[in-house]
Amino acid sequence: MYHHTDLQDREITMKARKGLITAMIALAMSILACKYVIVPTDLQPATTVEIGEWSAFATKVTKSDTGTLHIDLTLRNDTGDWSAMQAVEGKPAVLTTQEKSVNCETVSVATGGHRLAPGFQMRGYTDGSTASPETQLIYVECAEAEAGTGSKLTIDYFFVTGQYNYYEQDKNRVDAKLNIDLDKLILETEYPVVEPTPDSVVQGDAEITAINEVALKLVALERKDTGLQFTWQTANPGEYPTYVHIGNPPVIGQDGILYGFYETPDIVSVPLTPAGGKVEWTTQVAVPQEVNNLYILLSVETGKARLFANYAIDITDK
Repeated sequence: MYHHTDLQDREITMKARKGLITAMIALAMSILACKYVIVPTDLQPATTVEIGEWSAFATKVTKSDTGTLHIDLTLRNDTGDWSAMQAVEGKPAVLTTQEKSVNCETVSVATGGHRLAPGFQMRGYTDGSTASPETQLIYVECAEAEAGTGSKLTIDYFFVTGQYNYYEQDKNRVDAKLNIDLDKLILETEYPVVEPTPDSVVQGDAEITAINEVALKLVALERKDTGLQFTWQTANPGEYPTYVHIGNPPVIGQDGILYGFYETPDIVSVPLTPAGGKVEWTTQVAVPQEVNNLYILLSVETGKARLFANYAIDITDK
């Protein structure tokens, strides 16, 4: 039987080391020959983005026969990004006057689950249920209270910004306070747009790139007795069929009410867009006939499943 000597073992080891060193040198030279090296996303430094907050102002202050102070409010998205907000549940607002502070137990302050475009403002939304929707105005009520000179209202709330991600619904959550000066009532204001940010608004005929590079377009709009009907079209350039979820898009117009009962966009059924083909379908939203100057607040599945980008589609001329 043949056996290696110690000298033979050392020679084999040296050859292996030389081979490894040669391979490492070749790898290093190939890297240096490149113009750049792609760093994995999880190793790249995070980019810090400055986020603003929501603001609010009072539009009307009234008092009932029973002594309840009613304060109508308008909310404005000053975060600089698409955002949804809500008052902290179970925590009263605080009315501060020159004499004292009073807890206000009735706090109806929220976007109803919807994300609102940056620079837009609203005064109500559709609540209730899909079968029995109702308009919920934004307001606070304080029992047996007076709003004298110098009165201020403070509301604890939280908000989220950016794309809607089903798997990280509280991502980018921020806790904050609304501080509202009741001496500064704004009796007249324009809805829904105050100062739109670049790229937040697109035209009605815009083509939007969705998940798997599928192209989404609004191809028809019809005003019916019960509201609006939108016809959507997707065109799939890929080799595999794809679903593009958009939910039931709500609208907001000149009266500052966000119309459309909130549902997470991933749960609303859509047709399958075949590979290399197109498909069309419709969505509806109940809107009073007299409301104009409308924008569709569209969530589009993009990048990956259950991740939604937001677009405000301008249909003010429709």
